[in-house]
This record gives sequence, C-alpha cells and structure tokens, in this order.
Amino acid sequence: MRSIRYIVRASVIAGIYAALTYFLKPISYGPLQVRVSEALTLLPLIESSAVPGLFVGCFLANLLGGLGPWDVYGGSLITLVAAYLTSKMPNPFLGAIPPIILNALGVSYYLSLLYDMPYALTASYIALGELIAVGFLGIPMLLFIKRTGLRRYFDKAR
Repeated sequence: MRSIRYIVRASVIAGIYAALTYFLKPISYGPLQVRVSEALTLLPLIESSAVPGLFVGCFLANLLGGLGPWDVYGGSLITLVAAYLTSKMPNPFLGAIPPIILNALGVSYYLSLLYDMPYALTASYIALGELIAVGFLGIPMLLFIKRTGLRRYFDKAR
C-alpha cells in the first residue's frame, strides 16, 4: 500500500509540474524564463516521492516544450540531481541552492548553444528566473505548507 501511495504522490507532482510549465509556456521555456513550476523543487524536503515526480514532470514538460533532446534529457537529469540534493538539505534556504545553481550552470550551457547566446548572459538569466521561482515562490510555499495543516499530507513533514 505504501508503494502505491508513493507512486500516486510522485505522479501528482509530475502532473502539476508538467501542466504548470506547459500552461505558462511563454515564460517557461527559452534562455529568459521564469519556470513557475520550479517552485515545486523544494518539495523533496518534505516529500520523498517528489524526487522522481519532479524528474518525470520535467521530462514531460520538456518533451512538450519543443527544444529537443538537450532539454528533454539534459534538463530532466539536472532536475533529478537537483531534487536529490535538495532532499538532503536541512532547510528550504539551503534546499533552494541546488536547483538554482544546477539549472543556472547546466541548462544555460545547452540553451546558450541552442539560442546562440553568450553562456554568461544565459546563465545569469536562468539564475534570475530560478531565484524568482524557487526563492520567491518556492520558499514561501514550503513554509506555508509546514506552518499549516497541509504538512500532514507529506511523508517527511510530520
């Protein structure tokens, strides 16, 4: 029964990530982006199924995004590593570091090639977008979940 709950939770997180990314497509893709769904990248701090959920959600979102294999595989693997590292962090402020840094360094690499833009500029844009999504949206979201009765719905927040 526990594994079914785990899969369902991961699936819900994947679906929310993919839908939110695609619904906000104009600001979710490209070298200048604020992928609002990245606020969910702090969920591994309170929900273990968020690690595979974020990976699958990012994979689906990038598959729909149209930037090709670099984004589908590269971006999804970066999200997987960032989610795992976030799950090991002691608080949301440190937990925000892996998705911000890894996306700024990794995603920017292939986006700078795909869009023929300077790497440093692309990395700055992606870092800023991640800071907005993870720092200004994700941290308050996670703190809200932890301070309210919502925390009982997450496996690590008890």
